[in-house]
Amino acid sequence: MNFLRKHVTVLAGVFAYVVLYLAASVRYDGFFSLPIFINFLSNNAVLGIVAVGMTFVILSGGIDLSVGAVMSFSSVLIGVLVMDHHWHVLAAIGMSLACGTALGALLGTLIHTTGIKPFIVTLAGMFFVRGLAFIIHLESIAIVDPRHTAIATTRIGSLPLTAVLFLAFVAVGWYVAVFTPFGRNIYALGGGEEAALLMGLPVKRTKVAVYAVSGFCASFAGAVLTFYLSSGSHLEGVGMELDAIATVVIGGTLLAGGVGSVFGTLIGVLMLGLILTSITTYEGMLSSGLTRVAIGALLLGFVLLQKLLTRRIVGVGRAT
Repeated sequence: MNFLRKHVTVLAGVFAYVVLYLAASVRYDGFFSLPIFINFLSNNAVLGIVAVGMTFVILSGGIDLSVGAVMSFSSVLIGVLVMDHHWHVLAAIGMSLACGTALGALLGTLIHTTGIKPFIVTLAGMFFVRGLAFIIHLESIAIVDPRHTAIATTRIGSLPLTAVLFLAFVAVGWYVAVFTPFGRNIYALGGGEEAALLMGLPVKRTKVAVYAVSGFCASFAGAVLTFYLSSGSHLEGVGMELDAIATVVIGGTLLAGGVGSVFGTLIGVLMLGLILTSITTYEGMLSSGLTRVAIGALLLGFVLLQKLLTRRIVGVGRAT
C-alpha cells in the first residue's frame, strides 16, 4: 500500500500511455515498431531534457518559467561563439552550460532570499534572458561547422546521439532523485518548506541547486537544439516552459510538489510524442491546432485524475 500511495500518479501515467500506444498500434499499420519508438525519443529529446530539469523544480514545490528562454539563449550563444568567434563547439557548449547554470542558481537565490513566488522571479528571468539572446544576435544564426555536424550526425548503435543524451538525462535524474540525499531533500522540500526546516535540512542550498539544475538542463537542451536545426534560434523556446510543465504533470508529478518521478516524465514525453505523431503523421493533419487541443485535454484529464487518486489512495494509506 505504501508503494501504491507513493507512486500512484506515475503508475496512472504509465497505464494511460500503454493503453494509448496499444490503441494507436491497432489503428495504424507499422506503429508498433522500434523505429517509431526511436523517433519518439529522438524527436522529443529537447523537450525531454528540459522536462527533466523541470521535474526537480516541481518536485520541490516550485516552478520555472525561464527554461524556454534559457534554451533559446543557449542555442544562440553557441552559434555566436562558434561562427563569429571561432570557438570549438565543445567549448561553446561548455560556456552555454555555465551561463545557464549560473542563471538558474541566481533565480533560486532570489526566490529564497526575497520570498517572492517562483512564478514571478522566473517570469522576470524569462524576459531578461530572452532579451539577452536578441542583444547578442538579432536574428537566428546558422551553424556551419564540420565538428558540430559530426556530433549532430553521430549514432550509437541504432540510436541517434540526441536520443541517447535524453535517456542519459533521464537515468541520471532518476538516480539523483531516488538514491541521493539531494533527491530526498527535494522531496522533503516539496512536502513542506517549514517541515523541511524543522528537520534540519539545507533548504536554501537545495532550492538554489534545484534551479541551477533546471538552468543546466535547459542550456543543454539548447545545445541539442542546435544539432537538430544546425542553427541557434530565438523562437524555438517560446512556449517550451509550458510544454515542459505539461509533460511533467502528465507523467504523474503533482504541481503541489513532493510526489512524482523522473521516470514518469519520460512517460509524459513519450505520450506527447505519441499524440503528435498520431495526429500529424498518421492522420495527416499538419496543423498544430488539434495537437494542442489534445494535449490540453490530456493535461486537464491528468490533473483531475491526480486529484481523484491522491484523495482516495493517499487517504486510504494514511488511514491504514
